Formats: sequence, C-alpha cells, structure tokens
Amino acid sequence: MNAPRHYLQFKDFSRAEYDYLFERTRWIKERFKRYEPHHPLFDRTLVMIFEKASTRTRLSFEAGMQQLGGSAIYLNTRDSQLGRGEPVEDAAQVISRMSDIVMIRTFEQTIIERFAEYSRVPVINGLTNEYHPCQILADIFTFIEHRGPIQGKTVAWVGDANNMCNTWLQAAELLDFKVHVSTPPGYEVDPEQVGCARTDHFVRFDDPMEACRGADLVTTDVWTSMGFEAENEERMRDFADWQVDADMMRVANPDAVFMHCLPAHRGEEVSAEVIDGPQSVVWEEAENRLHVQKALMEFLLIGKVEGDCA
Repeated sequence: MNAPRHYLQFKDFSRAEYDYLFERTRWIKERFKRYEPHHPLFDRTLVMIFEKASTRTRLSFEAGMQQLGGSAIYLNTRDSQLGRGEPVEDAAQVISRMSDIVMIRTFEQTIIERFAEYSRVPVINGLTNEYHPCQILADIFTFIEHRGPIQGKTVAWVGDANNMCNTWLQAAELLDFKVHVSTPPGYEVDPEQVGCARTDHFVRFDDPMEACRGADLVTTDVWTSMGFEAENEERMRDFADWQVDADMMRVANPDAVFMHCLPAHRGEEVSAEVIDGPQSVVWEEAENRLHVQKALMEFLLIGKVEGDCA
C-alpha cells in the first residue's frame, strides 16, 4: 500500500501542483455554475473532525464532497472517543480504515501531524493554530480570478501574525510574491514556525499604513483567534491602530482588493466601509473555499485529471 499524500501546510505541494489546482478549480467552478454534475468521488467518504468551531469549513467540505458524488461524516471531538482521551494515533488507524479522506480542524499542528502519520488515507488541514492552507488556497485563487497571476505581486498583511499570516508567508516563497507584514509590538512573525528557507519574500513594517502602500491585496483577520479568548481585552488595546480602513486602502494600488477569511468584526480589524466597499472580494473568497477544496480532494484521491481542464 502506497503512503497517502497529505495536505498539512501550504508548502506540502509544489508550484506546478498549485498551477494545476488553480486551473482545475476554475474548471470545477465553471461546471458548478452551469449546474453540470461532476462526480469523480462517487462512493468515497470524507470524515470531518472538528475540535474548533466552524461555519465555512464544515459547509464547504461537506457540500463539496457531496457535489463530487461522495458523502461526508461530521465528528466533533466532544461527541467522540477523541474527546474522552483516545490516543490520536489509535483514532487515526480506525477512522482511516472506514473512510477515504479525512479533514481535521484542531488546535496544535502536532495533533494533525500525529494523525497523518498513522492514517492510511489523505489528511487535510482544515485549520490549526499554526496554519490554514485551505483558506490561502482559496484566497490566491480569488486573486487570480479578479487580477490574474499573483507572481510578483504584493500582499499586505495587517494584524496578528497568526496561522493565516504564517501560511501567506509560505505561499509567497513558493509562488514568488511578496508579503508586507505589519503587526503590533509583541505579535511579530516567528520565522522558525513559518518554516521559510529565505526571508526575501516578506518585509516587516512597524507602520501598517506603510505596509499597505502599493499593495495589490490587503488582508487581515480577527485580532483574537480561537484559543486566545483570554487575551481579548489586551489585544483590543494592542491592535487599536491596526484596523484596515479606507486610508490604508487609498495608499494601496488603485485596483487593490481587500480580503478577510471571516468571520469579521466591523469596527475592529476592519472598517465597515472597507469590507462592504467596492474593493472587497470577501464573499467570492468565501465561496471559493468550496471550489478549491473540491479540486484538492479530487487531487489527493485520484491525482491529476488529464484532458478536461482545457
């Protein structure tokens, strides 16, 4: 039995594989918009394991698997033996014998890595504290849809150096674009956690306005990610000057787009004027989670599909 291919970090795939996935996503999305059935995963089963709450991740994976002809099973750790102390390694061996692919949304990256090590089927990172590769996959596809190739472009990240920021930095190195990162003091990027070999694809800025200057894409996330709720009041104070507002968008390129992985807090990390404004593509970005993950699951289970992307 060949070892399964997993998707635990953005850097798990090559640039050529991403080129394929983005083109495959376009083809799958066009079929979806024309109401044309596409069932390459007929009789396949996706198990979705959630330790963190979710709206978009569950909906996009569950709907996506059904649209591909398969079925999806939802497991919450509170309602399974995982929540009662069953070793991750044991759960992986059992679950992977009863399904074809697994998506996990959890806390520490080490949890999903341990599961993948003992899994007989592909494992997808639906979010961990450290990385969120499926979201960045959707974000980059959305940029390509609206503005063309991302190579050579500049992304401004304003806010916390969290799992989204880490994954943007991995993507920048792999796909050859630049990320301007501006975080409050004490919330800086940890290059070791990002795992980038070089630092020439990102630049740190103390001033978020300068980070946005000339950017092609401006993006942010909530100031308090899941698991850090105890720090909420402190973060509200520390991040007060890091709200993406109309002034920041004005110094970006005139055709810059704004993205947010959602859920968003208007008046905190982003102003209502920006997220509901003409440069915002957050709703297309949210929808594209569905389409990129369909391409991802198809790729992990059956490999490249030749001939019908044209």
